[in-house]
Amino acid sequence: MKRSAIVLAGGHSNRFGQDKGLLELSGQPLVDHVLDGVSTVVDEVLLIVSSESQEKAYAHLKPRARVVVDKYKVQSPLVGALTGFENVHGEHSLLLPCDTPFISTRIATLLLELCVGKDAVIPRWPNTYTEPLQAAYCTESALNATHKALQDKRMSVHSVISYLEKVRYISTSALKQMDPQLTTFFNVNSPEDLRKAEGMLRHARNSVNSQKGDMPTPARDN
Repeated sequence: MKRSAIVLAGGHSNRFGQDKGLLELSGQPLVDHVLDGVSTVVDEVLLIVSSESQEKAYAHLKPRARVVVDKYKVQSPLVGALTGFENVHGEHSLLLPCDTPFISTRIATLLLELCVGKDAVIPRWPNTYTEPLQAAYCTESALNATHKALQDKRMSVHSVISYLEKVRYISTSALKQMDPQLTTFFNVNSPEDLRKAEGMLRHARNSVNSQKGDMPTPARDN
């Protein structure tokens, strides 16, 4: 396998009072929307959870994704990333959260393509903020960097970047060519976000239906 996706679902949302990845968006768990965005891009998907009870809760994802429980009992995206990098088979890996339902397949593909010969390809906003949880990594380099960050007790995923040598940043302004509204980075962090996401989906479906209605009816042969 050459390409993998690691989806982090180990956290518990206090705002929702439940596992965020299982929140329903348009009748489908959030995490399923993420898998829809990357399943055609990679050869395998790993879903990283923090407990055996979570593993059972995500059993519906099989065989679309392999569910793996964190090796450490510390709930942290960095620990989830480490578990993912240790268990994937791909030379390059996408690292993703479970709460971004509008993942751009085109952007995910681009990040992986640009990662060849690099340790990581990371989107960066004009204000210099980076998106390490929607980025592509050389699996081996990222695994080593994550180990070093944990050894130094640096628990932020952002800290991993400082242990990588060949990092390519790609401007979010450039990514607008593929995703004009940059909805690929939209996170569902609150009930308000969930309602907004429902509206975004309705708008997208109405646009598709409208375009279908504008298509000319094929002429019939007499």
